[in-house]
Amino acid sequence: MAPTEPRTVVVTGASAGVGRAVARAFAARGDRAALLARGRAGLDAALEEARDMGARAMAVTVDLADPDAVERAAESVERELGPIDVWVNAALASVFAPFTEITLADFRRVTEVSYLGYVYATRAALRRMLPRDRGCVVQVGSAIAYRGIPLQSAYSGAKHALQGWNEAVRCELLHQGTAVRTTMVQLPAVNTTQFDWVRSGLPRQGRPVAPVYQPEPIARAIVHAADHPGRREYRVGGSTVATLLANALVPGLLDRYLARTGYDAQQTDAPRPPDQPDNLWAPLDEHRDHGSHGRFDDEAHTRCLQAWADRHRVPLAAATAALLLAAGALGRRRCR
Repeated sequence: MAPTEPRTVVVTGASAGVGRAVARAFAARGDRAALLARGRAGLDAALEEARDMGARAMAVTVDLADPDAVERAAESVERELGPIDVWVNAALASVFAPFTEITLADFRRVTEVSYLGYVYATRAALRRMLPRDRGCVVQVGSAIAYRGIPLQSAYSGAKHALQGWNEAVRCELLHQGTAVRTTMVQLPAVNTTQFDWVRSGLPRQGRPVAPVYQPEPIARAIVHAADHPGRREYRVGGSTVATLLANALVPGLLDRYLARTGYDAQQTDAPRPPDQPDNLWAPLDEHRDHGSHGRFDDEAHTRCLQAWADRHRVPLAAATAALLLAAGALGRRRCR
């Protein structure tokens, strides 16, 4: 059930992409929004959006790879907006390249942001939530958490680590008997700005693997997860569900399929400029806001039927059962 009173919500990676859309979604319903990211221009624009919607909001410039900075950010949020009720981890860093061509420093950086950054942020959140015995942390994951893909070994490793660590933490919270919860939302490919600023060693420009979704239906699923954190995991998009099913049933076959298709599926036909900037070590939205959408608006889905059905699965199941009973009763009448 959605809360009746505004909550204090922290969103990491709030300056762009999925995090930006999530920040808008919480602000639109009146929650107090704390926006965390590195890029100042993106954060300022996100902050203005939230306030234009009438929400109390603040922005904090922070690198999630710095645990002390994350702790200071959490302190400032509670001083200004009050006790943290929801913490959404949506920041990411990645490198597009074969594993043997990624420097160890870059690999470490991806791990520090896309995995350890979630660890540091969750620790800061739980330190405040557990004494109050309320609150939830939403980890934004990916189908990649279950199914690694070529050219994204660093990101695949980070998401796999995130998945295992989050399951362990969830079990510990259940053991403690606390009302605090963590949940995870596994995403499909999303039309975000990351494909314009991810560090890449590919010959052509990067792209999300089709089918592609806009950030807004993803944000709706994440807000729903924050409202219903009792479920251990949410999966968004038919492609996510299909990928995880195929990986469970025929992982070897999927290995071979991705070996054949995974390289081209993650690149457009356009060559990548050799001097294309990236945001791995420094933000690209320090001076210019890039918004939440990437270059793939023409093909990105604005709705996700699978996620809608998942959110309404109880009434849908009841309706299906009623239809089956009605059909059975009608069939028995005709047989008389």
